[in-house]
Amino acid sequence: MSRVLIVGGGAAGMMAALSAAGKGHCVTVFEKNEKLGKKIYITGKGRCNVTNACEPQELYQSVVSNSKFLYSAFSRFDNQAVQDFFEANGCPLKTERGGRVFPVSDHSSDIIRALSSALEKAGVEIRLHTPVKKLLVRKAEDGPNAIRGLKLLSGEEITADAVVLACGGLSYQATGSTGDGMRMAQELGHSLVPCMPSLVPFHIKEEWCRQLQGLALKNVSAALYIEEKEIYSGFGEMLFTHFGVSGPLILSASSYYQTAAEKLRKKKEKQAKKAGAAAEPLENGKAKAHAYLKLDLKPALSMEQLDKRILRDFEENKNKQFKNAVDGLFPARLVPIMIQLSGIDPEKKVHEITREERKYFEECIKGLTLTIAGTRGFEEAIITRGGVRVKEVNPSTMESRLVPGLYMAGEMLDLDALTGGFNLQIAWSTGYLAGASIP
Repeated sequence: MSRVLIVGGGAAGMMAALSAAGKGHCVTVFEKNEKLGKKIYITGKGRCNVTNACEPQELYQSVVSNSKFLYSAFSRFDNQAVQDFFEANGCPLKTERGGRVFPVSDHSSDIIRALSSALEKAGVEIRLHTPVKKLLVRKAEDGPNAIRGLKLLSGEEITADAVVLACGGLSYQATGSTGDGMRMAQELGHSLVPCMPSLVPFHIKEEWCRQLQGLALKNVSAALYIEEKEIYSGFGEMLFTHFGVSGPLILSASSYYQTAAEKLRKKKEKQAKKAGAAAEPLENGKAKAHAYLKLDLKPALSMEQLDKRILRDFEENKNKQFKNAVDGLFPARLVPIMIQLSGIDPEKKVHEITREERKYFEECIKGLTLTIAGTRGFEEAIITRGGVRVKEVNPSTMESRLVPGLYMAGEMLDLDALTGGFNLQIAWSTGYLAGASIP
């Protein structure tokens, strides 16, 4: 039986503790907050989108960064295993649109309760209000330094056979995700991929966007472009805000935006170096290049079908003014904006509208353009992109390749996925594998 210390009482840390305890190890969890799972409480707007009930292939396809690294973790503890775990521990689940899995009660506290109960039954020691300052290593004459234990902020040193770092990333820092785990890993020689906010709302340049604050649109599609190249397209729900746009569809697009922005930054740096000039930096995902979203407000209709629909509406309202003839096409608050963007005089009689004007109006509907000015920060990001470089971690065990006895899991690794329960699945799977791999 080994002495195992878990740093971080979030999703990955709790699952690591349970799997390690399941192997008979003596396990202690150190959490700097006043309770376990503080970030879990606020996920899914307090409902906790615990995983996604998709097929295995879709699970991998929904991971944006380093999906191949997760083959072992997902195969050892997949989305069905997560659902079975919570059901077996007294938390019934339900599946909603898009495969999103939630507790039947719609209360994230039930997820925490199931985990806490399982930890108690497994005999895991929980130490709250206990921040960890640094990791301790055993100096080796031959080979790498092995883990020896950890030192608390209070000065207390605790020895162990293995340590699991599961401290989260940089998103929602009020929950305690302040990059402690990444710092501790870096102190022991690990390198970090620069961190950026991901699954995060967009700032939009168009002023009319802010006039729609609070308006939610369902069943729309969006395509993300950077320098005229399509980076992402998806279908779902979105929300207009006081600064731009948000909602599940937009958050997923932001994952690809950050990845593409980073590639563009590197490309510009390379070009500038070759030309002997300084490159313009992309800071916090704010692209210097032209980046924009194209919204299709009627994705179920082809352009030809939309034209027939509008011709029919125009025929039925041919003697009405344009502003009074398109009510059935959009939500009420969107109507004046679409009229404004069409360039058609709102007082113009429908039968006077030219074919060219009608066609441009249809193009606005099928390709409503929103210019991206950047993203919101870590305080609103659901997940962190970047973190400990996964090449320095064994994907079959989650053990550090640099420091034997050190394991890492969850958001502090350079792993991120789309919205819909996939990021929590990464936490459950990597946490489980880390704990189960400790000899």
